[in-house]
Amino acid sequence: MSYKTLLAVLQDKADASRVLDCALPLATRFSAHLIGVHAEAIPVPYVTPMGFPDTDFIAASAEANQRRSAEIAAIFEDRAAREGISREWQALENVSGDAAIGAVSAARCCDLIIAQQSDPDGGSGTLANLEALLFDSGRPLLFVPYAVSVDSRFRKVLVAWNGSAQAARAVFDALPLLVMADEVEILQIGADETYGQDRAVAGIDIAASLARHGAKVSYASEPSVDIGVGEAIESHITDSNSDLLVMGAYSQSWLKEFFFGGATRTLLKSMPTATLMSR
Repeated sequence: MSYKTLLAVLQDKADASRVLDCALPLATRFSAHLIGVHAEAIPVPYVTPMGFPDTDFIAASAEANQRRSAEIAAIFEDRAAREGISREWQALENVSGDAAIGAVSAARCCDLIIAQQSDPDGGSGTLANLEALLFDSGRPLLFVPYAVSVDSRFRKVLVAWNGSAQAARAVFDALPLLVMADEVEILQIGADETYGQDRAVAGIDIAASLARHGAKVSYASEPSVDIGVGEAIESHITDSNSDLLVMGAYSQSWLKEFFFGGATRTLLKSMPTATLMSR
């Protein structure tokens, strides 16, 4: 198994370099075709005080959108051409101007999506609806943290395993990266409480399966902790110096997440390292 079609979601010039810093080496590594996607908002049809459409404003907005899109396309084309990458560019328009929303259809035909984690302080252009892309595309999404550098060789990978369907999907979606890593660590937190297995053997089956593919696997099991699963995973990432986290994306009722939080949402917000999630 290999990645042959990658999708890079480029919201604006601020995140384009970071996303391409990860996407281009991966495209080279797997001899993959890289699709770059950017979206602009459809100009809002304002009206004059007399009640007529403000055509000058609409035209100016459309021109500004085209200019921004062309600038990002130029960044993509220039860098991909220098690397000799098979590539294509998709410039989209939608109501929100969110490339993550516009990319859903294209993403369903790709092996892996690459996008930057939303930066809450980066302005509206970087606030992509990546959760919608993750949950609606049906494809794995590799998040590039906005505040942490990424080594796209991903030599040390941490797999957050709880035996769920989402975790299984994430592991096998990440298989091309796992078999090429120097070390893959399976982390199980609270196995005895999660699905009634002894902590000593809860992750043995998935570790053995990955080993048959040639992955260099180790295993760690931790009891349940008071700080929450998401925080426990973050702590383990720091202690192990992992440069990629692989985990399933889980959704809960909004009420439960409001009171208790969730590992998916915790890691989407903090993201101490590059993170591959599948739903």
